[in-house]
Amino acid sequence: MSVSQIELSLTPALYEWRTLKQGHTTVAVDVLRATTAICAAFQAGAECIVPLDNLEALEPFRAQGYLRAAERGGRKIGDAEYGNSPTEYMSTDLHGKRIAYSTTNGTVSILRGGDADRTLVGCFANIDVLTERLLTQPQDLVILCSGWKNDFSIEDTLFAGAICRRLLDSGLYTSHHDAVAMAVALWDACQGDPYTYSLRHASHVQRLLGFGAEADIVFAFECNTCPVVPQLNNGVLTCK
Repeated sequence: MSVSQIELSLTPALYEWRTLKQGHTTVAVDVLRATTAICAAFQAGAECIVPLDNLEALEPFRAQGYLRAAERGGRKIGDAEYGNSPTEYMSTDLHGKRIAYSTTNGTVSILRGGDADRTLVGCFANIDVLTERLLTQPQDLVILCSGWKNDFSIEDTLFAGAICRRLLDSGLYTSHHDAVAMAVALWDACQGDPYTYSLRHASHVQRLLGFGAEADIVFAFECNTCPVVPQLNNGVLTCK
């Protein structure tokens, strides 16, 4: 039985230096909040989401009937219909809606990981179904954390540790990568309570609390609220 390898890029800036470059899956992670919000939007019925890495690219989608979602520095931008709030998406009927979406960190990471055989979106909100997908279709794996403006973030690394722990314990995956070992150790240290650990230590949690986004923070650390696995194909995320 072949065993798949796992690597972890702690920031998008490190992704190009990975050693797994052929025949691999990439899972893009931005717990606070893009990948959580993306899963929430699909859970609320969205048909597709187009991730964009710059605000200027949003405007042409308006004429095509897309809703526009835009965030920079944690705040909704301009006249976009939505920002980056998963709880807002969860309270909205998005059935049949298409969304063009640009954020500070998360959509950049999703696009950066688009060179993989399979590019998936991950967060605590979909951890069980994502784990199941990776176990039933094992392949060398790179987990790409969005971090904050190309810097390390605790919350993304905690999620990476959580899913790596599950995959490594299955026996279908292995890793000799220091970042994976560190993330698993961080996950083990938080004793299954990433919310409390991040509340104490994560700078982005404090940043979002300053915006009054506590409901989003709580939601982002809840597991399995959005059992969907968004996948990027030809620049478009779907759950089909």
